[in-house]
Parts: sequence; C-alpha cells; structure tokens
Amino acid sequence: MMRQPQPLQFQCPMTDTATRPTAAEATDRESWIAALEALTEEEGYVEPLGEAHWAFFTDLGTTLLVSFETRQSAMARPDRMPQGNALAVKRGWSHLAILAEGETWWRDPAVWAYFDRLVDDAFFEDFDRVLFYGAGAGGYAACAYSVTAPGAQVLALSPRATQSPALAGWDRRDMAARRKDFTSRYGYAPDMTEGAGQVAILFDPTVAEDAMHAALFRAPWVTLLPMRLMKDRLDWALHHTGILGEVLDLAMAGRLGGFTFAQLWRKRRSFGPYIEALLDRTEAQGRRGLTIMAARSITKRLKAPRVARRLEKLLRRSGEAEA
Repeated sequence: MMRQPQPLQFQCPMTDTATRPTAAEATDRESWIAALEALTEEEGYVEPLGEAHWAFFTDLGTTLLVSFETRQSAMARPDRMPQGNALAVKRGWSHLAILAEGETWWRDPAVWAYFDRLVDDAFFEDFDRVLFYGAGAGGYAACAYSVTAPGAQVLALSPRATQSPALAGWDRRDMAARRKDFTSRYGYAPDMTEGAGQVAILFDPTVAEDAMHAALFRAPWVTLLPMRLMKDRLDWALHHTGILGEVLDLAMAGRLGGFTFAQLWRKRRSFGPYIEALLDRTEAQGRRGLTIMAARSITKRLKAPRVARRLEKLLRRSGEAEA
C-alpha cells in the first residue's frame, strides 16, 4: 500500500536565492513535473512544497532512500530524473527526493512543515531501513532533516554544518546563504543528527572550509571519511570510479567504516582526475622529486600517456633522462 501523507497546501514566498525561471524554462519545468507525476501515478506522488520545492516519492519497498537535490541538477541528467531515482530503482528501494529550485539550502517553512507532517503520520516507521543522502548543501539538508527519522543512516558528502555567520563566519564561499535562517527549525546540522544511526561524512581534508565543517560533526555516531584532492566533486568521483553503489549499500546498512571505505577508495589510484590532482599538488608545493617519484609509479602501473609526457618534462627540467 502506498505510504502517502495527507495533502497539505500552503503558500510560501520563493526564497531569495531560488532561481526564478524564464517563460521557456517554466514551460520546460512544467513538462518535467508532468513526467515525474506520470512516473509516480501508480505508486507515489509529486507534491509542491511552497514555490521553491517539491517532494517526489516512489514506493517500491521497505527500504527508503531520502535524497536532497536541485531541480536543475536533475533536469541536467540524461534521464532528467533525480539522481537518487536511478540508485533506488536499481535496488528496489523506495525513494523520497526533496527537490529545490536553485540553491535554497532547503531552508523553507514549507519544507519544515512537510517533514513535520511526515513525523505526525509516522511515515518513516513504515520502512525497515532509511538513508538520508546529499552532497554539499544537500549534505547539510540530509543531516539536518535526519532528526525526523530516529535510527536512520546518513551519507553526507562535503556537508556544511551551518551557514550562520555567528558559527561559520570563516566560510565565505556562499555569502548569499548567510541571509537565510540557520538558527531555528532544523537549523544546526550536527545537533540534528542526534538519534541517527551511523552518520558517514565524506569530505576533502585539503579544502580547509570542508575540513572545518566536518570537524563540527563530532559525536560517537559520526564517521569521518576523507577523500583527498576531490574538492567539491566527491559525488562525481564516487560515480566515475564505479563505487557509488557500494558506498550507498554500506551506508544504508550502517557499515560504511574507515577500513571498508578505504578499500573501495583505492580505485582512485587508477582514476585520472585524482592522479592529475595529486601531481598538481605535489608540483605546486615545489616537491619535484616526489612528483617524479609518483609519476614514475603511475606510468609503471597504468597506461597513462598524459602522465608519461608530464614525467618526461619533469625529468628534462631536472636534467635527468628516463631509461
């Protein structure tokens, strides 16, 4: 039986950083929403949450993935669907996506009211397992709203703890977000994870701001998992190394520990963007000898013509010759 809360209609002004679409974009958006509604006609629903968000729910099983994504990122995908949809369908999971119109940070009374209603209707109690998932601002939202499903797992990529200038004034990457209210309902993400199962935080420790946000998630139920040199492309890197599905499965089971993740993330050793970032970093630090050593190791293990050319240039500069 489809688990659908009672409809609730309300109006909420579009948040200040939500993207207002042009007439052509609005038409495209409406056709996209119609496609989502057609997909959920039998088992699910699409519900507007004010003017800047939608809830997209498909009911496929007793395991639930809750994802936080923007409409723009979903429509940019080849299937024009939320990323979580493909991940959930492949596994026979139910899926609830909270879709945002632009960078809202999901800080909207309409979203708060929707999660309040899910709690009142005991929505999450119908599922054996629940995983909240998101990246960046979506990672913040995944942590913040996980409080509505006690015992749920969380997988957050580069999450921000808050954008309140009083607590995170050192993070100046998104000044517009500071105008939002991060101090009231579902506000400070680390506090909202209390009562969760395992909270797995993936982050790049070489990005100072991300490392500082990760450090604010200090609790026994939090597992910090570093992904060096991937900056804000963690989700992309997991997908393109082919390990996103395994990471998701382990997170859903509450078993994404340091050792299991490190074993999976070893695939970075043959992942071109990581290799390039590693060589860029060591060279920028003036550690030419280490860069040469790393490049030699890579060219011995892999067919990497770009690294081979780079190694040749480094050796010329050092007055060496490769045998």
